[in-house]
Amino acid sequence: MVSKNQIKLITSLQQKKYRKQEQLFFAEGVKVVQELLNSNFELQDLFTTKEDFSSVSKNKVHAVSDLELKKISALTTPNTCLAVFKIPKAKNFVESGLILALDDVRDPGNLGTIIRLCDWFGIETLFCSEESVDIYNPKVVQATMGSISRVNVVYGSLEVFLTKTKLPIFGTFMDGSNIYQEALPKEGVIVMGNEANGISPSVEKLVLERIAIPRFGNIQLTESLNVATATAIILSEFKRN
Repeated sequence: MVSKNQIKLITSLQQKKYRKQEQLFFAEGVKVVQELLNSNFELQDLFTTKEDFSSVSKNKVHAVSDLELKKISALTTPNTCLAVFKIPKAKNFVESGLILALDDVRDPGNLGTIIRLCDWFGIETLFCSEESVDIYNPKVVQATMGSISRVNVVYGSLEVFLTKTKLPIFGTFMDGSNIYQEALPKEGVIVMGNEANGISPSVEKLVLERIAIPRFGNIQLTESLNVATATAIILSEFKRN
């Protein structure tokens, strides 16, 4: 069974302030949970409607009914399991290779997809501005499909980071140079902007190279690409070069 205190705790973890206070987050679904169990994340409790986790210590596994799982789930249609993990301590990172930086990306689905893209393209560090959505937001965790365990996500002042870094700084703009015609380096910081407003003026001043994904449509009325879609294209080009 799930106790009232457990229900209260888990549902509170949908809010950032309680995740920070408790230093806990949760993940749902067999694939995501199994990925995190196989990583360095420390499990606190696992609630499941099926006995799929024989390798997990029995004192941490709680058998629950579908109705009980629904009470603690953040999903409209709950999966078969939910696991609570401890938030690990922030890691330091080495400024080398390609680093992706997000300037105020707010949509959980976008951040989760971008973390998966970093995992796919071998980007070890993702730097997020302090205004960006929290990596441990349940929707972000869900969208990463486990990649959250393999990408070092760092939060901090983007302006301070860009001011201090010695790496070349690339920013994506509608009026930037055609990325398909650029000679792209193996090292650098790639800045992606907010969904609605793009890169902020204060960060734009620190960008050394302005790049763009050209539009090929005849009408060309589409104002911009989704930030996660644009990130996929940008990372693909950097890696291809």
